[in-house]
Amino acid sequence: MRQVLILGGGGMVGQKLAHHLSARGLNGDGAIDVTLFDIGFPEGGAAGRRITGDITDAALLTRLLQAKPDVIFHLASVVSGEAEQDYAKGWRTNMTPFWHMMEELRRLSVGSGGSYRPRLVFTSSIAVFGGPYPAKIGDEFLSAPRTSYGAQKAVCELMLSDASRKGFVDGVSIRLPTICVRPGAPNKAASGFFSNIIREPLAGKAAVLPVADTVRHWHASPRAAVGFLTHAAGLDLDLLDGRRALTMPGLSCTVAEQIEALRRVAGEAAVRLIRHEPDPAIMAIVDGWPRDFDPQRALELGFRAEASFDEIVRIHIEDELGAV
Repeated sequence: MRQVLILGGGGMVGQKLAHHLSARGLNGDGAIDVTLFDIGFPEGGAAGRRITGDITDAALLTRLLQAKPDVIFHLASVVSGEAEQDYAKGWRTNMTPFWHMMEELRRLSVGSGGSYRPRLVFTSSIAVFGGPYPAKIGDEFLSAPRTSYGAQKAVCELMLSDASRKGFVDGVSIRLPTICVRPGAPNKAASGFFSNIIREPLAGKAAVLPVADTVRHWHASPRAAVGFLTHAAGLDLDLLDGRRALTMPGLSCTVAEQIEALRRVAGEAAVRLIRHEPDPAIMAIVDGWPRDFDPQRALELGFRAEASFDEIVRIHIEDELGAV
């Protein structure tokens, strides 16, 4: 039986991944044993062994890894806005534990004579890129982040690539689009409004739009994110030819196009619940974000996302509101 460890298993994507694994197994393999690790878990929540703790606790992280999981999904982090506001916390949470993990996996690999080499799927971010940008960011564009969050993700990508080159792990970094529409309460992510302006009106609640509706961004649904993770877990990584970071597919659209999709799916009454209140701080952060991509490597390797924002809205309704 394969052992699967989800670091950040209590978060939104971690929970959706765990539900998927419980219902469908990992790429058709139902003989898996899943451990979820996080600082907390939602009531009820997904099936699996739950271990509560802080990712910054190096001793606890070491104990988790000593079980020698076959597949590790690393989703744990503080979000972009919080990492930018609290510099020390961002590096302490998003980078330092990753270093501890790499060191423990190296020790376990060496101790096993090289026979232990887990698959490690790391959720990176399109925040590893910084402007000036081309019209579409291709697979050859340099990683030069302009936020602390992006820098933290980029450092982890490099650590994972080097550990994979050395043979301690078999890892891949998947650079996620902004995941939209996120269910639940708003979080501290600077990108949260992309979800808020869809999720809240669909629930009959008012939502604030802090930026101009001309802002363009790169999106994928939570359902697509789970697909990215599971596909990466089963991918032949020799096909990456040593380039262990992949930009995931997504959908580029403006806020205005998001709102038009909401109007088509849910009607004018939902759109009227969106209130424009410019926030200079959010606008300044968003202004430096990438807007569109050409992720040919990931597409050729079989990764898939939505083709329209209408589809993303309908997925949220199906998965979270119980309607088709």
